Amino acid sequence: MTQANPKQSRREQILQALALMLEEDSGKRITTAALARQVGVSEAALYRHFPSKARMFEGLIEFIESTLFERIALIIQDNDTAHARVHHILSLLLGFAEKNPGLCRLLNGDALTGETARLRTRMAQLFERLETQIKQVLREAEPREGLRPAITVTAAANLLLACAEGRIGQYVRSDYRKRPTEHWEDQWQLLSRDLLLSSQERIAV
Repeated sequence: MTQANPKQSRREQILQALALMLEEDSGKRITTAALARQVGVSEAALYRHFPSKARMFEGLIEFIESTLFERIALIIQDNDTAHARVHHILSLLLGFAEKNPGLCRLLNGDALTGETARLRTRMAQLFERLETQIKQVLREAEPREGLRPAITVTAAANLLLACAEGRIGQYVRSDYRKRPTEHWEDQWQLLSRDLLLSSQERIAV
């Protein structure tokens, strides 16, 4: 998320502070009292903008969703091949995670332990939506390019997203030392080598 500035609304400042605390207080459960101190307001002031801590987390999840899916729409628009679309979608996810370390604790569910189940469901739905988008790209490769995954579309999309989720999990576990994009281009070359095949290539396999 962008750094705080004087023109930000109080709501944006609260979300910015929450994202920063997720990054700096890795492994700790964030309380509204601590968040209020970080923002420099009273707890009552927090609740004037958000009715609960869960709504604050939902505000961050909404930021993740809007950022990722708005850019994914542009990726689909600007790229013609399935290889390029999938590559850019996964690169977007990993790059976003790297630039927003605190939000990675939401992406991998670490910060949601002990919070309302609704938040974990919301985050699970975000990843389901990402996987659905990748499946759609892979399915469209056959009529558009005459290419199909070497395995089922469902299995291929699941594998690709699992790799990205794993990189994000390593980032959090290493206290943000193992960058999600480190070695990514080399890894993509391996993942994509037999990702989509022509009918002749499938017969040879």
